[in-house]
Amino acid sequence: MSKHQIHVFVSHAWAYSEHYETLSNWIFNESWSVGQASLQFNDFSVPKNDPIHNANSDSQLKNAIFNKISRSHVIVIPSGMYASYSKWIQKEIQGAKQHSKPILAVNPFGQLRKSGIVTSNANIAVGWQKQSVIDGIWNLYNT
Repeated sequence: MSKHQIHVFVSHAWAYSEHYETLSNWIFNESWSVGQASLQFNDFSVPKNDPIHNANSDSQLKNAIFNKISRSHVIVIPSGMYASYSKWIQKEIQGAKQHSKPILAVNPFGQLRKSGIVTSNANIAVGWQKQSVIDGIWNLYNT
């Protein structure tokens, strides 16, 4: 059985951190495999409970976030409408594009409207289902 270590950056607006928490639990706190491949997901995100402490300006924070994005294999972004108004989610999309990292858009459960900025920049979009998220990450990792 082969083992794949996949670095994942989960973007989120801290005001909507419950989406991050759900995605994080699905991705990082369960064992996953695809066929004979064992998947180990490593968290390269910036969660609310572990912010970047050494950034003294927006520029330093952006550089620190872009560094995490550059070392990730896949960027996961909830596509709730709030993402359209979050300057940091927009910067994270910019960082993903700058570092040629694929974006997985995840539509939060029950949301009919989606953020155009997220969906238009996503390589793949999936619904709010655990297996769909894992399959999306795996597909983007393999492309």
